[in-house]
Amino acid sequence: MTAWPEARTDAPALATWLAFLLMCLGMFMAILDIQVVATALPTIQSAFAISPEAMSWIQTAYLIAEVIAIPLTGLFARVLSLRWLFVTAVSLFTIASVGCAFSGSFAVLLIFRVMQGFTGGLLIPAVFSAVFLLFPSRFHAIATTIGGVVAVLAPTVGPVIGGWITQTYSWHWLFLINVIPGLIAATATPFLLLRQDTDFGELAKLDAFSLVLMVAALASLEIGLKEAPRQGWLSLICMGLFLGSAICTILFIHRALRATHPVVQLWTLKQRSFAIGCALSFCLGVGLYGSVYLMPVFLAFVRSHDAFEIGTVMLVTGFAQLITAPFAAILESRIGARSLTGVGFALFAFGLGLSAFQTRVADFDEMFWPQVVRGIAIMFCLLPPTRLALGAFSEAQVPDATGLFNLMRNLGGAIGIALIDTILYGRSGMYAEDFRIRLLAGDVTAAKAIGLSPGLLANRPPGPPDDATVAFVRPMIEKASLALSINETWAMLACVALVGLLLVPFVRDHGD
Repeated sequence: MTAWPEARTDAPALATWLAFLLMCLGMFMAILDIQVVATALPTIQSAFAISPEAMSWIQTAYLIAEVIAIPLTGLFARVLSLRWLFVTAVSLFTIASVGCAFSGSFAVLLIFRVMQGFTGGLLIPAVFSAVFLLFPSRFHAIATTIGGVVAVLAPTVGPVIGGWITQTYSWHWLFLINVIPGLIAATATPFLLLRQDTDFGELAKLDAFSLVLMVAALASLEIGLKEAPRQGWLSLICMGLFLGSAICTILFIHRALRATHPVVQLWTLKQRSFAIGCALSFCLGVGLYGSVYLMPVFLAFVRSHDAFEIGTVMLVTGFAQLITAPFAAILESRIGARSLTGVGFALFAFGLGLSAFQTRVADFDEMFWPQVVRGIAIMFCLLPPTRLALGAFSEAQVPDATGLFNLMRNLGGAIGIALIDTILYGRSGMYAEDFRIRLLAGDVTAAKAIGLSPGLLANRPPGPPDDATVAFVRPMIEKASLALSINETWAMLACVALVGLLLVPFVRDHGD
């Protein structure tokens, strides 16, 4: 791979900064697409007259393709160069977005969603590779901060953008909003980034069997995680998927470690700081994607807010991230990346834990400070660990390492959401049954817990409740039960953040 001359100078050109910002724009489009489409899934389901189970594949198809593409970033960077990798990915992502908007059938929509997911998966690690390839070390903190803000801001503003577009226009515009930014990024970036040689000979060295094993392992894992909460983790289909994923993973690792030209450079995990950095990225993924998933669930099904209202509540986290970002770069240079990472995961665990005590009537005010704490913490959990994990690699090693680092965050999110759904499906019913038994026994505290006036319970006629009473009380029980199970999931996410905190002392700061 050709060297990047500007990576060894102290003054990156304005064109380099503009190119990097356009790359961040491409990454923002890829991450935002997941969130805005999620708000319109019921609308798309109605448009194509498909079942709820089929509807979920609109997101699953994207996520599977994305998680497969991320670790392949290093390979494609060696083949195309970073410059043409980004241009190709953002161009195909834009074309796929147009295809999704004008899909005439559900099958065609899924095909373009796979194309979107794969190309979007290449855009995300490409940005973090660019941090270390385009800029000298003294600019890494600034560039990482910019990329980190974009990466975490997209999920935060996604619901409000998606809700507004769906309500104001139609679901087609959720995809068409990518066209103008995509065209700008695709046409301008080639003139701004430094030229590098392509090497299509890398494709001739590609171990096709290893690639098949990796695709099978990641796809089986993603589908298994999707089905586990409903089917059961020990169900035949899920056990088969997890077992298949494990076998393919073992075979892939065995082959990749012995190959002359592996699909993914797994040897990077031998470096302790990178291996622990990947574990921290996994823990952050569980908490980051888990919290972004949980808040809309609570606000929609317990508080009955629409997508736009949900987005306005969640903007608090985004504003906290934006305000914190410049301070994260400054503090890292003052107290060190490892110390700041420890502060970040401690705050993250605290912010997640605060939400574990919210009541069923919690809304903007009650959710404000937990969001502020998490918004501050996320920047400390994302930016310093990225430099700890990737800062010691050479230019040629960065793309492969970046792919693995980002893959761990996405896998953390997938596993975290699967665990969240498992708790919600399993515990909500238990809480509901407990409320039912206590209400029939005349428990006043149970009535207060679900928002039922104790007087109505005291004046209830003897015998089983009639249908009208059941219809009146059931939604109250369901919301209260869901709120309690959501609190358990917040506690679970806090525990994962604490695991990340315990890992911090074992990572080595490159500044030490």
